[in-house]
Amino acid sequence: MAVADGTEHVVATPHANRRFHYDREYLERTLEQLRQRVGKRPRLSLGCDFRLSAENLKDAMAFPERYVIEGGRYLLAEPNHTDVPAHIDDGLRELLAVGIIPVITHPERNTVLQGTPQRILEWVKLGCVIQVTASALTGGWGETAWHTAQWLLKQGAVHVLASDAHDTVRRPPGLSLAREVVAESQGEKIAQALVEDNPRAIVSGKVLPYLPKLERSA
Repeated sequence: MAVADGTEHVVATPHANRRFHYDREYLERTLEQLRQRVGKRPRLSLGCDFRLSAENLKDAMAFPERYVIEGGRYLLAEPNHTDVPAHIDDGLRELLAVGIIPVITHPERNTVLQGTPQRILEWVKLGCVIQVTASALTGGWGETAWHTAQWLLKQGAVHVLASDAHDTVRRPPGLSLAREVVAESQGEKIAQALVEDNPRAIVSGKVLPYLPKLERSA
């Protein structure tokens, strides 16, 4: 389904939180089995959907290679959906200080951040990357998530679109429709940056080629 929609590269990001234990070696073996079944398309890499908790942050500082995408320097970081305490900012600064770049996942769907979106802009100023779920831009996560995603786009605070696919029915892979939405409102160049240029840089461990300037301060 992902290939049919135009996707060339998928990063598997199993959760690391209190519910799901993250065993990198086991997951690497499992992903290799999947590569053998899938073939050359799409290319598959391993990362982690990393919950921004005190315990996780401590472990990531000690063993950064355990969580980053394919041995690079980008870490998919997920704030708690019901509590985003102020000390999270310190944790993000610590990660950045040791060369780990947090990619904040789906902030537009976070009920806390929907009410305080300026905090997302502050994270961009720190040096974090913001990833928005494609289906949020097409209404799949409700009106509030849609408005928040649109607001972030207008602020120049979106760096990546991701499918956040979980299955083939309820949350299937697919980026093309959201890419069209962005191309219509922001232009083809930005649409390409969000689904091709920046993601390619992330999986390669390189500096993002598209870093928009924030439209206004928080």
